[in-house]
Formats: sequence, structure tokens, C-alpha cells
Amino acid sequence: MNIQRRKDEGNFIVRYVKSFCHACNGIAYGIKYEHNMIIMLLATIVVVIAGFYFNISAGDWLFVIFIIGSIMSMEMVNSSIEATIDLVTTETHPLAKIAKDTVSAASLILCIVAFIGALIIFIPKI
Repeated sequence: MNIQRRKDEGNFIVRYVKSFCHACNGIAYGIKYEHNMIIMLLATIVVVIAGFYFNISAGDWLFVIFIIGSIMSMEMVNSSIEATIDLVTTETHPLAKIAKDTVSAASLILCIVAFIGALIIFIPKI
């Protein structure tokens, strides 16, 4: 069986640029319509300012950058899974609820890890 995905026409550079633009559209959508992304952006600004103010180490910066990227990426995955479920069914279904709740829990778990990491990094400096 030969199943191919639909792809844009053009050379690899054109396809890459289009893919990049699609990703940017996804980020713009998340910022515009997902309220948690605004909260995460504000938290990111606060943490980055605190990082510069307290002159955190390179290792601490690596954790901060990694966890910010992980949380925002997970929130985009959360949004895409929820949108896909909403596309498939408008009915309230126990399995749809489980899928939405568990992907939201994944985002929450990353936020808890980030909070604990922030406490470990910043409390000794305060």
C-alpha cells in the first residue's frame, strides 16, 4: 500500500518556507486564541527578567529555555488534540473527555515541573 501525504508543489526551499509559515501561523493562532499561551508568555517574560536580574548560571538558563519551549510546545499539542476531537465530534463522549483531560494534564505536569525548577533556581538567590 502506497499512502502519500498531500504536499505543496515547488522545490524543497519553497516547501520549507511554506512549512515555516504554517508553523508561524500556528504560533499566532495560539497567542491569539489560547488564553493559556498569554499566561505562559507573561510567565516567560517574568522568568527571563528574573534570570537576568539574579544572573543565573548557564545550566540554569538551559533548564529555563528548555522548560519554556517544552511547556509552549505541549500547549500547542494540547490545542491541536482538542481541535481534532472537536472536529470529529460535537457530542460529549467519555473517550473524548479522557483525551482532552489527559492532554491538559500533560501541560499541567510540565507547568508544575517548571514551577519546582523555578523555586530551586530562584529561592536561593532571593
